[in-house]
Amino acid sequence: MIKYIRFPGQTYTRKLDTRVLSVLSQIAQSCSKFANDMRLLQHEKELEEPFEKGQIGSSAMAYKRNPMRSERINSLARHVMTLSMDPTITAATQWLERTLDDSANKRICIPEGFLAVDAILILYANISKNIVVYENVIKTNMMQELPFMATEEILMNAVLKGGDRQELHEKIRVYSMEAGKQVKELGKPNDLVERIAKDETFGLTKEEIMQALNPSHLCGRAPAQVVDFIKERVNPVLDKYSDLIKDMEVEVKV
Repeated sequence: MIKYIRFPGQTYTRKLDTRVLSVLSQIAQSCSKFANDMRLLQHEKELEEPFEKGQIGSSAMAYKRNPMRSERINSLARHVMTLSMDPTITAATQWLERTLDDSANKRICIPEGFLAVDAILILYANISKNIVVYENVIKTNMMQELPFMATEEILMNAVLKGGDRQELHEKIRVYSMEAGKQVKELGKPNDLVERIAKDETFGLTKEEIMQALNPSHLCGRAPAQVVDFIKERVNPVLDKYSDLIKDMEVEVKV
């Protein structure tokens, strides 16, 4: 008991360290999710990380532009997430007061966690500030898949023209499978629209079907929700910390 009175600073619950690393881990998780999505979309050639002058994309394939920053985020985030386990084990296994395995471990995991997250956020800021968007590729990829996703819209338009919903639903199912085979097995364009337009029971021209495939008619409230989220959630945070970020410049060596 005397030891606890003499050294009260040595006996605070190590769960406080767990809370600190948990916050850092959650930041790492979100950043890693962003980096994963970025890598997938760069593979689809829809988005691309900034590419510095003189940067080499790949030593083996000169045309490649590897998502090096996102890969670094994933790597560092993985390290931070595993670090978050250290204080939980310490808190669970700490002896009556403390032992040196406690302080030695803390001096590693806490500083490394903050340093790694700092590096992650620098990379995140660099990517998000200079991200390259290829709108035409996005549109091409979307229009290739949109006929499959909009079959319900096409079906309802055909029903409004007097078609039998049950009959047309079965035909769309069959046509979708056949069009999918053209794309996946034969490497051909999606011809679902043409198949439906040729079937007179649908009563729809190709032009009418394409009107139904207008993306702005199929995304519901998504655009408004994005605007509301930025206005109500993002902008207040940016305004609150504007003094800290207004002159912030991030530089990444690749």
